[in-house]
Amino acid sequence: MQIQVNTDASIDCSAGLVAYVETQLEGALGHASGRITRVEVHLSDTCAHKQGPQDIRCALEVRLRNRRPTAVTAHAGTVDEAVASAGEKMSRRVQTIIERQRTKALAV
Repeated sequence: MQIQVNTDASIDCSAGLVAYVETQLEGALGHASGRITRVEVHLSDTCAHKQGPQDIRCALEVRLRNRRPTAVTAHAGTVDEAVASAGEKMSRRVQTIIERQRTKALAV
């Protein structure tokens, strides 16, 4: 599972941030790592010029084998919270997709 981290100009894309994002997403999506080819992470500060309660945005796009990409977005007050929230959302989404594939395969 390849993880690609992208940030806007207001968020510093340090090695520590990349390591944190990779650790969080490997934990959240580890159950499906054999089916995931790539995860794209887009972090942005929607109100970079002022402080706000929910101004950090984390958008995740996951590419599953033999499927179209699927995406989720989460907003939070910090990068850590936004990544964790988006990871949880994506984990549930991927699990639903896998369950639907199993159900469809059993019905055939």
